[in-house]
Amino acid sequence: MPEILGTDPDHQILVLEHLDAAEPADGWMVDYAAALARLHATTNAADAGALPRWSPPGSGDLDAFVRLAGQFGVTVAPAVRAEFDGVLERLGYVLGNALLHGDPCPGNDLYTRDGVRFVDFEQASLGNGVTELAYLRIAFPTCWCVTATPSALLRRAEEVYRAAWTSATGAEPQGDLADACIGWLLRGDALVERARRDGSDHLARTAERDWRWGTATARQRLLHRLGVVGELTADSADLAGIGGLTTMMRDRMLDRWPTLQPLSPRRLPGQHGRRRTSVFRRS
Repeated sequence: MPEILGTDPDHQILVLEHLDAAEPADGWMVDYAAALARLHATTNAADAGALPRWSPPGSGDLDAFVRLAGQFGVTVAPAVRAEFDGVLERLGYVLGNALLHGDPCPGNDLYTRDGVRFVDFEQASLGNGVTELAYLRIAFPTCWCVTATPSALLRRAEEVYRAAWTSATGAEPQGDLADACIGWLLRGDALVERARRDGSDHLARTAERDWRWGTATARQRLLHRLGVVGELTADSADLAGIGGLTTMMRDRMLDRWPTLQPLSPRRLPGQHGRRRTSVFRRS
């Protein structure tokens, strides 16, 4: 995080140090993951109440996803619905007290001489760090610039995250990565920019039309998320129904829209310092 140089509580202004950043090197996801773990580990149970709690997806999100499956001609059996209900229960139960950035996107991570520094904490909350570790697999769901992390880099980045978290806290990370990715899949609001997250059923819209947000379209994002969840749950005894469902939905999407392209594994040049502002006002 940038150093705080001054505050004006009456006007809700923070004055932060200016950070000079360079383009991240190839394989930047590994340094990103280590820095993310250290950020998450800066808070603990003693900080409970200092920030809002992270909010998991709810039954309304699941209802919207079930409707979307129906639009693709796929029926969600009661047993599969029960698997989803179990995921939602676990996401609500394993909350944690990690400092979540809230929007750890390419562009909010600056690669400086002193290492990776995160900026723009307007959406910060306390919760479980695995929620944001999942960004690397699910391709940065709240972000304008999506990037599909190559599998070899993904494994290394997740190992580095766990090692950095354990080094900082003395404990293993809690929470389940598959659950976290399923949670992001269910969030229709993670298909549009923040200004349009107004409670509309954006999942249903993808069956009728596609739209571009940043570097990818809504259907590209959804296709990637379905594939990630399908792979993560393929060998899971507890989530096999979700694995079969998401794989079938992905196949139906490709049957209907065969020209859909996978997400790019490349980070766009210039996504290293779009926000270097030294004065931050919280609205």
